[in-house]
Amino acid sequence: MEHDTLAAAPRAAQAQTASAPAKEYLTFRLGREEYGIDILRVQEIRGYEEPTRIANAPPFIKGVVNLRGVIVPIVDLRMRFGCEQVEYNGFTVSIILNVKGRVVGTVVDAVSDVIELPAEAVKPAPEMSSAVDAKFITGLGQVGERMLILLDIESLILSPSLGLAGSELLA
Repeated sequence: MEHDTLAAAPRAAQAQTASAPAKEYLTFRLGREEYGIDILRVQEIRGYEEPTRIANAPPFIKGVVNLRGVIVPIVDLRMRFGCEQVEYNGFTVSIILNVKGRVVGTVVDAVSDVIELPAEAVKPAPEMSSAVDAKFITGLGQVGERMLILLDIESLILSPSLGLAGSELLA
């Protein structure tokens, strides 16, 4: 009987995966890589505007903007991930996120689209050294020939390495 229970466990896990609902992701580009974040964290997408610099902030914190009376810190994900610098252009946007009641903006090269990925299209990220700490990658999504790096944007924004959690900038 114990053998039957053990044999049933993988089938139960497969059934859960197969019945897991598809999730929607906002996709964006940083250089040649394409990333996806949970669409439920996105408050709005805005054209890039030069933020007000805050003294002694890390270089990847570009500053703050006033968004309808809310002071929003702006994080340049390209700089945070150690990518090469590029000039901001007409495609550069700020994705305004709402993470656990905190509003934070992220600067990205361009927003691609919103896609729906079924659970079976998301594969675990391999263990390897990369610009993005693996603990912030929830998986890799396959969309046709495209490969998306799926980020846990909530963990990234709230991580001590960003220095925003508990900051006065998020008051």
